[in-house]
Amino acid sequence: NPPCLLLLTVWKHERLIQKDWRTWNDVPFLSVPRNEELSILYPAAVVTIDGFSLFQSLRACRNQVARAAASDVDTIVDHASVGIMTLSPFDQMKTASNIGGYNAAIKNSPPTMSQYITVGSNPFTGFFYALEGSTQPLLSHVALAVASKLTSAFFNAASGWLGWKSKHEEEAVQKQKPKVEPATPLAVRFGLPDSRRHGESVCLSPCNMLAAVMMTLEEFFTGCYTRTAIRMWKGYRDAQIGWIQTVEDLHEREAERWIFLLLEYGAPQQGPRVGAFNVAVSCYKIMGLNNMTSQGWQSQTYQICLVDPVSGSIKTVHVPFHLALSDKKSERAKDMHLLKKLSALLKAKPQIWQRNGNTSFCLNFCSQALESILASERVPLSALSNITQTLMDTLKNQEFLCVDEGLLQFCANKLKLLHLYESVSKLNSLSVQPSTPLSDNDLAKLLRLDEKEFARLQTLLENYSQENTQTTIRFADDQDGILPVKMFLEYLECEKDMILVKKLDEGEYVALGSFFFWKCLCGESSTEEMCHTLESAGFSPQLLLSLLLGVWLYKEKDILDEPQSICCLHTTLSLLSKMKVAIDESWDSQSVSPWWQQMRTACIQSENNGAALLSAHVGHSVTAQITDSMAEKKFSQTVVGADTDSWEALSLDTEYWKLLLKQLEDCLILQTLLHSKVRTRTTRVSSLQAEPLSRLSVKKLLEGGKGGIADSVAKWIFKQDFSPMILKLAQQKKETESTEEPVEIDKNVSLENQGAETELLHLAYQQFPCSLELDILHTHCCWEYVVQWNKDPEEARFLIRSIDHLRCIVNAHIQHGIALMMWNTFIVKRLSAATYLMDKVGKAPKDRLCRRDVGMGDTAMTSFLGSCSDLLQTLMEADVSSDEMQAPVLDTEDAWVSAEGPISIVELALEQKHIHYPLVEHQSVLCTILYGIMRFSLKSVKPLSLFDSKGKNAFFKDLTSIQLLPSGDMDPNVLSLRQQFLMKAVSAVVQVQCTAQKARGLPEEAPLPAEKDKDWPALALDLAQHLQLSEDVIRRHYVCELYNYGMDHLGEEAILQVHDKEVLASQLLVLTGQRLAYALLHTQTKEGMELLARLPPTLCTWLKAMDPHDLQNVEVPISTTAKLVNKVIEYLPENHGQYSLALNLIEAVEAISS
Repeated sequence: NPPCLLLLTVWKHERLIQKDWRTWNDVPFLSVPRNEELSILYPAAVVTIDGFSLFQSLRACRNQVARAAASDVDTIVDHASVGIMTLSPFDQMKTASNIGGYNAAIKNSPPTMSQYITVGSNPFTGFFYALEGSTQPLLSHVALAVASKLTSAFFNAASGWLGWKSKHEEEAVQKQKPKVEPATPLAVRFGLPDSRRHGESVCLSPCNMLAAVMMTLEEFFTGCYTRTAIRMWKGYRDAQIGWIQTVEDLHEREAERWIFLLLEYGAPQQGPRVGAFNVAVSCYKIMGLNNMTSQGWQSQTYQICLVDPVSGSIKTVHVPFHLALSDKKSERAKDMHLLKKLSALLKAKPQIWQRNGNTSFCLNFCSQALESILASERVPLSALSNITQTLMDTLKNQEFLCVDEGLLQFCANKLKLLHLYESVSKLNSLSVQPSTPLSDNDLAKLLRLDEKEFARLQTLLENYSQENTQTTIRFADDQDGILPVKMFLEYLECEKDMILVKKLDEGEYVALGSFFFWKCLCGESSTEEMCHTLESAGFSPQLLLSLLLGVWLYKEKDILDEPQSICCLHTTLSLLSKMKVAIDESWDSQSVSPWWQQMRTACIQSENNGAALLSAHVGHSVTAQITDSMAEKKFSQTVVGADTDSWEALSLDTEYWKLLLKQLEDCLILQTLLHSKVRTRTTRVSSLQAEPLSRLSVKKLLEGGKGGIADSVAKWIFKQDFSPMILKLAQQKKETESTEEPVEIDKNVSLENQGAETELLHLAYQQFPCSLELDILHTHCCWEYVVQWNKDPEEARFLIRSIDHLRCIVNAHIQHGIALMMWNTFIVKRLSAATYLMDKVGKAPKDRLCRRDVGMGDTAMTSFLGSCSDLLQTLMEADVSSDEMQAPVLDTEDAWVSAEGPISIVELALEQKHIHYPLVEHQSVLCTILYGIMRFSLKSVKPLSLFDSKGKNAFFKDLTSIQLLPSGDMDPNVLSLRQQFLMKAVSAVVQVQCTAQKARGLPEEAPLPAEKDKDWPALALDLAQHLQLSEDVIRRHYVCELYNYGMDHLGEEAILQVHDKEVLASQLLVLTGQRLAYALLHTQTKEGMELLARLPPTLCTWLKAMDPHDLQNVEVPISTTAKLVNKVIEYLPENHGQYSLALNLIEAVEAISS
């Protein structure tokens, strides 16, 4: 059968020079295998086709084609496709610099590109790069293309077979030339120019790293990635080139591979000529014999064969691996081989080192090889010592001029550290007979404390350990006092005869200290031998003291669980203090020793206060012991036979220890307070309150200034969300204990479940009587709450609690200053935004607008406006009270006098200027108006329209400045708007009261509890006074609204405050008529109609004119209405025009009642 042409594609209208097919090959040198690819070379273009796609479907390969047009090259004879590669960051920057110059920009990740090597002329070797970026066609597109091609091909073929195709159709097809898409131009990026040389062919190595080029004058090969000529052979003509890959050990997966160039059978890079032999002229090579496309790692059995067509013989070429290292001059090749073998050995298991025991192979290496061995985690200590000692002995046996002094010193230092590691490990592994545990009395004598002081110390540490010890994560294989030799060598360095510690983080520093001292602190190792070993090795006493304190302070939980470790620390510290240069010989009792100052500094900086306090007691005891011995020796030389057992020598260091002990005890108690959980929270906890508190140290408290202690307690109070009354209760408990007279306790404070809270605060008050004075603590709590509220304005309760603390401040000077600071820092900007928003919309804004302009929801903004009003009211009261009392004197505890840091909040509050009272009052009126609008959702009210231009300009100005305020008579239009607003507000207040009463199910006569902290009727009267309105008008309106909503019992109480009762009686008369009109006219009962007929005509006409729809509550008993009519008769004079009408109403009510 004749063949069927499935696909005809014209790539270029040019002469085809060469085709090259690259099959799959697993290259161990590359991260990705070489894929199959077909490349076609034209005079001015290279066409590459993905082999996998071509194999799957020839009809879809058109979509897989990538073209590259070569430019800037005179002639191209041969080419090779290296494959996809990624530049290293250095090559990427170098290429970008060559192309773009100094200001070139590069991408974060190097681009992926395809590399092509061409040979020809000018340049005779060129390197081209095509960036990868074309998208692969979707599967549906490929299927559609395959179906289309297959259908057209089938019908074209079938029509020719069956005679369906005419000659005219064949001519038309021949005339129509296929469309050729333009190629993508590629410029030669690198090249080897030489006008006299012309390349003939190129051959890639199996690893794709090298390429051999045949030329007219000689042969040479180049690096595919370095683009440099590596080696050249002259005198060869018409040579064939091949590659042989040799493996050192076929039975090992990670065996070393070596590549030989089959020209004279020589190793291509830095290698010798392996051999040469003659072959027949007619022989030609076949490459790739038995090169199966298998993804296994085994190398091919026969890579290159020579075929003789005359005799029909086939000869294979085999090069042993050891020939690569056979040349005496190939030192670099040998070193490379040994270095790779060492790297493989370092990854092996430790048992292999024990089995091999051979250390001679590393003698050919410099410090790089030794560093690699020392940095391995798998090499045992004995092998490390043997290797280092062998290398050191070899260096010493060399000639003097050839010895590398730096490497020799490096070996000596590492060997010294290895011997030290071995000695310390041996001491830690030896078991020591445990000593008899000391009793509490013995420990008290050791620390120079009496029984009462030691018992207090134990109590403080027990309370502290229950709440404050940090829990650490530990794994099953973690063991204290064990450090790998690799880390030991990394942490230490030798300098002359001294051993120094490198700059380490806390965990590494503690690990090194644990390796030296943890067994000693646990009583499991000999402290004397350990100190002697470390001193002999070259450690300074100061460094050992730092390591000892590092592990002691870090392992606080273990220390507190084992009180006997105090004795071990005392012994270790005493031994370190007796070392040379530990304590200066010139030190006396009147100077400060740097040795003890180093220990005190470590205790001051530590956040583990329990361990720091114990170490300070031990340091104080050892210092006193050394001071006593020095003083006793000096005194005994002066007075022979004197008794020195009953006295203690005084020194400056001892006084510093006592001061530090007091500071650490204060810090311990404060830390116990701050990290205690005294109660279970039932209310919602804010994310701000859930944040953990930072741990304290003496250094932090000293750097926090005079307000640092109170600020720390305020953060704890905020986290626990205590009521301000709790602070007062704890203070009253302190006063009760300090004085014999009973102190009155606030009855409003619940004493239930407050024992733990007040007890902790009571202890803190005793320890810090000045820093935690009640006014100071309230001030810091007030500031802490408002700061946290500013972080999350939706938490309105934080601002309310802040003002609660503000009101608890007794001293008016502090209260005035902190209120003014709150206003200027957190309040005024948000209040200004809320004011202009409400004035713009003319009503209570919705939630979305509030969040957009003010940064909080409508509910939170309502509470915010109420808090603003309370803040300004408190500020005015404090300003008045400050004239009647003196400013407080701020004291500090003796132990914390040296505290330096930022100025405290209390000091800032006392520095504030006095306010301008009328301006604050003017601002307070606006806050109350805004709060009323939001609280009762009033509409058609623009708050700024209730003020004239002077009043508007005075808002949101500095409260301490003098501003021009409204004075004199106000515009009648403004007064009218003000009265309308107040009447709306009063009506809304009564409506809310009525709704709340009905919701609670209370009877109408039951008294209604007022809203918390807000008496709105009184507030409305106060506003009327400031807004220049008649207060009696507001009172009468309030009474009428109460009767309108059927709350007559409240109306009777409110009537007593009205001055003009005659006008009120006229208003109530109308309301009475509306009630009767509803009862007689709108119910339409038979009895009602009969009663209406008996009434006087004047009264009937008047009742018919009443509109009962204005009543908010029509279900009022007639007996209640009768009381209202009696009130009207009581307040109307007899000569009043409506007095007779009122009398008729009495008769009508009585008739209805009967």
